[in-house]
Formats: sequence, structure tokens, C-alpha cells
Amino acid sequence: MTTLGELARLIRSKNAGPFELTFDIMFAEEENFRRVRDSKVLTRELIAGIYRVPPDDVKFFVVPEALAFKASIPRPRFQGDLLDTDGHGGQQYAPLVDIEIP
Repeated sequence: MTTLGELARLIRSKNAGPFELTFDIMFAEEENFRRVRDSKVLTRELIAGIYRVPPDDVKFFVVPEALAFKASIPRPRFQGDLLDTDGHGGQQYAPLVDIEIP
């Protein structure tokens, strides 16, 4: 198996306002994008499971024109909360890197 991190050119997370995180998964090669898309591994339900949120709370987009996937979820703590450990949301992408793609 190959991991998403090996196929994607960029996997990142960031704030989408103080109450949401967004994840971008972008590919340089159309072949790799199609492989991930056609595997049907990367889904709203997978993101929900990884980040422990209800699937209905995940906004999930496949953007073939950009060779990209995008997902947004509610932040576990709002930005600036005393218990927020990642103010910019830039470290939340890590669990996505190791997703196995057939």
C-alpha cells in the first residue's frame, strides 16, 4: 500500500475562521489524484472518524479541476481559547499523511 502522504504534493491544515479547521490535499499529478479519488478511501466519514466529529459536521469537497480534496470541520476549541494548543490550526493535518491508499 501507498500512503496519502506519498501521493499528494501538499497536505495542510489551517484555520477557516476561529471556529473551523480546513484541510487541503493537493496533487501534482492527475494520475495520483485519480488513484485516491477512485479508491473511495478519502471520504467525509473517514475525516469524521479521524477527527471524532459527526459526519454531518464535515464539509467535504472533491475538486477535480484543482486536483484536490478539501474538508472542513468544527475546531475542537475555538481559536484563542486557553486550552487551544494549535492557534493557527497548522498542525492538525498529521493524521491524514498516513492514510493507506490501495
